[in-house]
Order: sequence, then C-alpha cells, then structure tokens
Amino acid sequence: MSRKRIAQLAVLATLAAQGHSASATDVFYLEGVGAVSRSMGGAGVAQDLGPSGMMTNPATLSLMREERQALFGLDLVTTDISARNKATGETANSDSHSRNRGPYLAPEVAYVEKFGKWSFGIGAFARGGLGTEYGRKSFLSRDSGGGDTGLDNSSRLLVLDIPLAMSYQVDDALSIGASLDAVWQGVNLDLLLGADQAADLIGGGRVSGSLLPVLGTVPALQGAHFSLTKNGPIASGVNAWGYSGRFGLVYQATQATRLGASYTFQSQVGDMEGDATLTAISGVAGKIPLTGKIKIKDFQMPAKLSVGVLHSLTDKWSVAADISRVFWKDVMKDIKVAFEADGGGNLNVSLPQDYRDQTILALGTSYVLTPEWTVRAGVRFASQALRSGTLLAVVPAIPTKHISAGFTYAFSTSSRVNFAYSHAFKERMTNRSLPNTSAPIEVSHSQDNVTLDYTISF
Repeated sequence: MSRKRIAQLAVLATLAAQGHSASATDVFYLEGVGAVSRSMGGAGVAQDLGPSGMMTNPATLSLMREERQALFGLDLVTTDISARNKATGETANSDSHSRNRGPYLAPEVAYVEKFGKWSFGIGAFARGGLGTEYGRKSFLSRDSGGGDTGLDNSSRLLVLDIPLAMSYQVDDALSIGASLDAVWQGVNLDLLLGADQAADLIGGGRVSGSLLPVLGTVPALQGAHFSLTKNGPIASGVNAWGYSGRFGLVYQATQATRLGASYTFQSQVGDMEGDATLTAISGVAGKIPLTGKIKIKDFQMPAKLSVGVLHSLTDKWSVAADISRVFWKDVMKDIKVAFEADGGGNLNVSLPQDYRDQTILALGTSYVLTPEWTVRAGVRFASQALRSGTLLAVVPAIPTKHISAGFTYAFSTSSRVNFAYSHAFKERMTNRSLPNTSAPIEVSHSQDNVTLDYTISF
C-alpha cells in the first residue's frame, strides 16, 4: 500500500469522524479502542490488538506476526440519558431532537507495516466525545420566572485522533513504541442559565467583560442562553486542531506472561473558535439576541498512565488486566467561555467543574474455540471523576461500570472480523447547587456500544 493511499485513508476517516459523534463512558474517553480491547473490558496494554493497538500502547505493534495489516471498523453508540427535576418530578429525556446527535457512529481505520525490527503505522480513530439533546420544551428551557423560552439545551463533543506510530523490537523480550498524534476536537453547545445561576457566577467572580454591566440594564433579567451549534451531521459550532502522543513498552516476562505499560500525553489543542449567539431573556422585552464570535478556551484531553498484564493459562485461554490513572483534575477545573459581540463588547464566563483524577480497572479473558472462532468477555470499573455539586445536565459523563463480550471469526489466516458489545450500567447523580443548575436535578446515564472491525493481513 503506497504512502499516498495511506494518507487518503486518513483523510477519509477524518471526514467520516466529523460526520458522526462518539459518546464516551470513561468521562469523555471511549472504554477501549477496537473490538478486541472493547470486548475485554478495555484491557489491551500488554496484548496484540492489531493496528488499533497504536491508540493503547504503540509498542504492541511489534507483536504483530504479519508484515502488513489494515483495519477498517465502526463503533455504534446508543445512549439513555435523562435529567429529572427533583422539585417537580418532571423529566427531560435526551433524544434525537435534531440531526445533530444520536445514535452515534465513530469510524476506525489504520494501517501498519513491518520492516525488520521496526513497525510503522498510521490511523484515524474517534478518541471520545459526548452528546445530549434535551430539545427546547423541557424544564431545562424555562427561565427563572418560569417562562418557556423555546431555547435548546444540548451538547456534542467530538475528539478525533490521527496517530503516526512506530515500534521497535529491542530483543526477543522487549519492545518499545511511540506515536505523535494530530488531534481535532469540536463542540456544539446550547445552554440556558437562569438569572439565579448568572448571579451566582457573577458573585463568585466567574463573569467578567464589558458586557457584564449591560446585562444589569436588561429589564427583569430572567436568564442568558449561549448557542454555539451547527445543526448538521458534519459541522461543529467551535473546533480546533492540536497534537498529543504516547509511548509504551511490552516485556515478555515468562513464556506465559507479558507485561505492558503506556503513557498518553495531555493534548495540546488550540482554543476552539466559532460563531455564537448570546441571548438575554427579559421578563419585559423578551429575547434579546447578540451575535458574535466565541471561544472555548484551553479545553484539553487528559494524560493517562496505564500498566497491564496478559497471562496465558493454556495455549487457548488467556486473561488480561489493566489499571489506568487518568489525570482529569489537570484539565477539567473549569469550562472557560469567551464571547465577543459583533457590535462590540465581550463577556467571559467560567463554569466550575473540578473533576477528580480517575482510576480504572479493566479485566478481560479470551478463549480460542476453534481455528476460526475466538470468544472474549470483560468488565471495567472506574472511580467517579465528576462531582455532584458541579454537574451540568448537558455534560452527564458519569457511567463507571461496564460489562462486555465479543468474538473474532477468521475467514482465513489473513482475514478476520472482530465484534464487541459493551454495556455501561446506569449511573445517577444529583446536583442541588448553583451555579450549574437552578432546579435540583438528578441525571441518569446508561448506554450500549457495538464495535465491528475487519482486519486484513498481507
């Protein structure tokens, strides 16, 4: 396969990923990349995952036996998300109210080639994301005066990763690897803040800019609404490019036991920019829209450290365990928004998040039934990164427990299909605190993921 063809595949995957979104369940991260890892609870730091291994531990590319291998795959994610007003009992369900969200599709494409002790690969993968669509008729769209604004409350985050990876087999036991990744991310957001939420943010020193005193002159101010959404299957309201990377190693400790470790660097993505509308809601004058430019500033994906082990109990049966630490605290203290009105003036808002660092345990097993069939299963447990007092209904990234299963069917020694199903058990979280909610809310979130990929070796 020529370098030109590889580059074309990466570009096509980029366009496809912008067309659909992936909803992640390790906060914004997907719980494993590729069907093999996903079916084993996301474990994979110490095992051969094929080309998708470049996203987990690039050193695993040296474990491939074939000279060339290509992967083409797709994730399908369906979510069950709702927000309940604990004061009134009303429920807002996140459904497909527009073309913007759900069910979510995320592509996978990658190519790896070996040259002696060296392996090189390139790919394009959905690294993670989030999506909600509460529409414009729920209690989330009411202002502080109880009026129905008819304004949307929704969100969509897409994170695309394009790794250029390499690995080197140092000796029969040790391999090392690294990748340099181009990262694209985009956000759609519609968010209504009641007057009480705005007042709390202002009182906490979280709002600044020349438009702040102007808001004070709005007669009977009942709320403010940010809209930075492009309602289509491709575009995001704000987006930016940046980079990240990872390095890793695998070590064959014994004939039956392999160890692995990898570290993914915090992303370095520019401020996401685009067009937006800031609408002040007046109890007297109604909606007062201001168009302008908006930035979501310094929104990054966190660093992640993983160690893992793969142990072969027999020549057909193996078990795997990974433990990871994800450093959300370093990147999700606040969501920082900067608005510049077309007619002049600016407004800066900082929404508190205060995420915790997250520890994740992934356990998986694999059994070869026949030369054609291999079956897998796994579980995944994570600590909760979000805090109830700063939960936003449009950012319900709260699932922490998963179960998964899957299989591989080999059409031949060089061609196989991998399938995985994973279920994120329903998690609930309640927030009764300003400024991120006006009414006391209980958010619930569960989801089902299906991954299908095809690998060909030549």
